[in-house]
Amino acid sequence: MTKYKGNLFIKSTIILIIGGAITKIVSMLIKIVLARLIGSEGMGIYMLISPTFMLLMAIAQLGFPVAISKLVAEEKKNNKNLVFSIIPISLIINITIMIFLFFTSHYISTHLLHDERSYYALICIGFVLPFISISSILRGYFFGKQNMIPHVVSNVTEDVIRLICLIIGIPIFISFGLEYAVAFVVLTNVLSELTSILVLFFFLPKNFKLTKKDLIPNKANVKDVFNIGIPTTMSRLIGSIGYFFEPIILTYMLIKSGYTNTFIVNEYGIINGFIMPLVLLPSFFTMAISQALIPNVSKSYSHGHYKYTYGKIKLAIVLSLLIGIPATIIFELFPELPMKFIYNTTDGIEYIKVLAPIALFHYIQAPLTSSLQAMGKAKEAMNGTLIGTIIRIFSLFALCHLHIGLWALVWSSALNMIVVTIHQYIHVKKALKK
Repeated sequence: MTKYKGNLFIKSTIILIIGGAITKIVSMLIKIVLARLIGSEGMGIYMLISPTFMLLMAIAQLGFPVAISKLVAEEKKNNKNLVFSIIPISLIINITIMIFLFFTSHYISTHLLHDERSYYALICIGFVLPFISISSILRGYFFGKQNMIPHVVSNVTEDVIRLICLIIGIPIFISFGLEYAVAFVVLTNVLSELTSILVLFFFLPKNFKLTKKDLIPNKANVKDVFNIGIPTTMSRLIGSIGYFFEPIILTYMLIKSGYTNTFIVNEYGIINGFIMPLVLLPSFFTMAISQALIPNVSKSYSHGHYKYTYGKIKLAIVLSLLIGIPATIIFELFPELPMKFIYNTTDGIEYIKVLAPIALFHYIQAPLTSSLQAMGKAKEAMNGTLIGTIIRIFSLFALCHLHIGLWALVWSSALNMIVVTIHQYIHVKKALKK
């Protein structure tokens, strides 16, 4: 059995990495299209609303995908009822968020983000979230089954559809104004996520039949999902809240220090729109490794196979570094090459040289956090995120006083990566000392 599970983990990882490579290529094409069609100013607006997007996404999903993946992997539940009894609850949560956004978007755009052009994009987030939540729940089911093909196919299809929509739609909407073009960028997720859902349904068993009984929430299933999902959500929520306050603190402090809003938006767009996605590019593959790790670790740890669990976590970290180290060397020695090739600019390469080596911590953070969640240690994972977020916010606030511009953001991000990774590593080792 151990050999079989090990082979399945490697197979799942390879499938996710290959699929991730294809998806990342398409994602890079999307970044190129965005960078060239809406420019650094448009990217700046999009990056301003991204923390809000991530925060609301964390609330909307409520940790359901990870919880379902873990419970399905343990093979102790009626999986069909487990998945479809959660979807109605998810939709209620999402509708609530949509109503909230309808009444608060104007205030958020004007008083918190200090850019009224973000209003329409914030409204559009509400329409996107239900589709993201449903597709994530379905992915959680397939992850639990360690069937990674549906995830890969749906991801690639989703990104291709989004790329086509952006190429066709942005030139049309940008003629009405940059704010409408950015709102359209957000709204493209509706069609792409809907496509993803249809693809995932296609991979369900051929004899699959859905009855009214399957849609009625099972109290035991719902309780188990919430017991796992809420700590997982809190972990994401804490990080998203920190990310939400990031542009608010940054904008307020830097304007107070004498920097112009135009400078802040442009530099913020360069760092979070160009630099961070590039430096964290390998983390897409380490996330794929982590996703394959969750059901494997969950099953082996629940059966007391701690030595086997340790071996799989160690393997995941090694694979993450094998991907991350070569990328770091390229970013450190030749930062202008990927910047020029992908974004057709060299603005911000000085940021890359600082962040590239520190990003190695981030590459191994994903498998460590996923391992804690899979071992039922979501609370410990949440504490690590909480500590890192507190350090990030306070260091950002303090560094802004030094009049170093957007370097305050760079260094606070670096501190967050280091602290959270060390914390997760310590608690993974502690969990396996049995």
